[in-house]
Amino acid sequence: MSLAVFEIPLISSPQKFNVQLGALVYSMRVQWRDVEEGGWFLDIADQNDVPIVRGIPFVTGADLLAQYKYLGFGGKLFVQSDSNPDETPSFTNLGQTSHLYWLPN
Repeated sequence: MSLAVFEIPLISSPQKFNVQLGALVYSMRVQWRDVEEGGWFLDIADQNDVPIVRGIPFVTGADLLAQYKYLGFGGKLFVQSDSNPDETPSFTNLGQTSHLYWLPN
């Protein structure tokens, strides 16, 4: 049995939305920090907007939830670009050539 990878649709703009990951619905906020060592960051809250994790940087080549396994998300989040899997998402290419994916356990 293989598990399907699901793309979480994003746009090149700060945004807030609800998404189902596994059996639960989460509220996600994606924001751009225009500072040195900045970039795109992710906040995750429950469906009632109670914060769970804040300030996860969009780092390519890594499971964004790896250090939060104890929270039981039930999968992995990762960022990848079309032409170069390790390219860091820019302000303008998020959701176009740079994507956020969910892979259930």
